[in-house]
Amino acid sequence: MPGPTPDSPRDVRPTLEAVAALAGVSRATASRVVNGGAGVRQPLVEQVRKAVDELGYVPNHAARTLVTRRNGAVAVIIDEPEFRIFSDPFFSQQIRGISRELNVYDAQLVLLLVEGSGDFDRVARYLAGGHVDGALAFSLHMDDELPAVIRRFRVPTVYGGRPGRPGAASELAVPYVDCDNRGGAAEAVRHLVSLGRQRIAHIAGPRDQTSALDRIDGYRDVLPDGDPALLAEGDFTVEGGARAMTQLLERHPDLDAVFAANDLMASGALRVLRERGRRVPEEVALVGFDDMLSIAEATDPPLTTVRQDVEGMGRLMVRMLMQRLNGDSGGEGEGDELESVITPTELVRRASA
Repeated sequence: MPGPTPDSPRDVRPTLEAVAALAGVSRATASRVVNGGAGVRQPLVEQVRKAVDELGYVPNHAARTLVTRRNGAVAVIIDEPEFRIFSDPFFSQQIRGISRELNVYDAQLVLLLVEGSGDFDRVARYLAGGHVDGALAFSLHMDDELPAVIRRFRVPTVYGGRPGRPGAASELAVPYVDCDNRGGAAEAVRHLVSLGRQRIAHIAGPRDQTSALDRIDGYRDVLPDGDPALLAEGDFTVEGGARAMTQLLERHPDLDAVFAANDLMASGALRVLRERGRRVPEEVALVGFDDMLSIAEATDPPLTTVRQDVEGMGRLMVRMLMQRLNGDSGGEGEGDELESVITPTELVRRASA
């Protein structure tokens, strides 16, 4: 039997004219509906959408861009080396939340990684080219060039994590989504105190990131007179946690509790404690931060940790960005009137403390 001819209905791509005819509206009205334009009464919108579904019509991207002046793409900019992006489940959760919420808005995610100062020029050129409607940027470091690049090209942006210390100009100028790092850290340390632990150490994240600084502050809120030798800096990796734990045991072999600033460092600390013959939690209680289930439930013993809703924060960043793009923030791309959001944290008790 011969196959379908080029003129057979199976191979004819539905046109906008066909959508308009089926919906009983003009081509201009159909165009405004399918390409995201405004000014169409709701009953007509529903008629056009029904026709689109029946015909299987796919809007032309170039036509949509002309109508909406949007590209339908959002840049996700992460200022971390590639090995961290693909080894730390925090990033995969945040990207998953962002991607799922962008799907709701029919927008495409464009991932831009910044591994060194040389990458800022590349990112700047891309943003200047108008390829994306806005940006979501996270894992920033102090004195980061990225906010300045974004401001220079007036790219509507929402940040994941506060991009500066409290009261700093960089914080006041941009909207961000963050968790209650300080409060969550304080809750973790109070839990260790409630267990009767007296020599509580802290494995901090890198001090050029506000999340790490806030968690140090939370630790000190509960232990303001703590021994400075009970604080060691890691780098949010398993290896960094192991190195910091080794340093702490050398300085304070009698320590009886550890609060690590993320779950990866807590797992590295747990490995060193096991190698040194220190039983967890009997001799040393251990608490992490993030509640990455692939880590916290896989350690032996399972990890007590502070939960933040990483995927939910990614979704919230997208919704805030869409508010800016739709003009609901009250500003012109600067975000002055779009309030930042601090999400709550929760201590999740398992067997390590």
